[in-house]
Amino acid sequence: MPAIAGVPPTPGGQVSTIRVMTYNVRRCRGGDGRVDPDRILKVIGAGAPDIVALQEVDGRSVSWLAQRLGMQSYGGFRDEGNAYLSYYPLKGVQEFFLGHGGSCLRADTEVDGKRLHLFAVRFNPALKGRPEEIATLLGPALLGNRSVVCPTLILGDFGDFFWGAGNVGLALALRKMPRQLWNGTYPARFPLTGRDRAYLRGDLRIVDSRILRSSLARQASSHLPLVLTVQIVDPRKHLRVEKLQRGRMEIAPG
Repeated sequence: MPAIAGVPPTPGGQVSTIRVMTYNVRRCRGGDGRVDPDRILKVIGAGAPDIVALQEVDGRSVSWLAQRLGMQSYGGFRDEGNAYLSYYPLKGVQEFFLGHGGSCLRADTEVDGKRLHLFAVRFNPALKGRPEEIATLLGPALLGNRSVVCPTLILGDFGDFFWGAGNVGLALALRKMPRQLWNGTYPARFPLTGRDRAYLRGDLRIVDSRILRSSLARQASSHLPLVLTVQIVDPRKHLRVEKLQRGRMEIAPG
């Protein structure tokens, strides 16, 4: 199982740590207009994530990146869709449309026996449909679903330049991750706004967050990638990710 350097183990195994990246690769087209997946590959490699949530990527590029990184690929159902690259097996991968061009890719994984819900999102930058996109994300099909009971990480490109319409709903329903004072990720060459970010629900803790600002990252896409070191702190028992038999419930130590 992938390990995170520099994070001390916790007695009793009640805390598990994982490194997650969110990255809008814009079809692997850089600020210079050149399509170059190899630049994206090198930027992801520099972040050394266990799981990558990608936005605006096609299935062919996802497969190519996964093969060279030694990761598994999930999603990439559309030319400009969401996808995951992961060293951890993901289950229940499903794409949802949020309306107005917004989308969400849901997946579940287990880290040391603890279940983690993942929601990778991309919102349309246009403000007109934003309240509807957020309402759908928080609604019964996604975060409001009764099956979403374990620690949850919502991350991706939220498409806003400033405090936009509907963000109050996100702030009330979820915990926004702590960020650095200078947290811009877009546009990559001179980042002015933190479009790429994460929200939390349940027993999760962000122990480190950083934005990759290398010269290569500024060239590879119009977005800079955000890398989070996440601790899952939950001693309760959780449903396993594997398919449950009808009428029975399997539980695993948390």
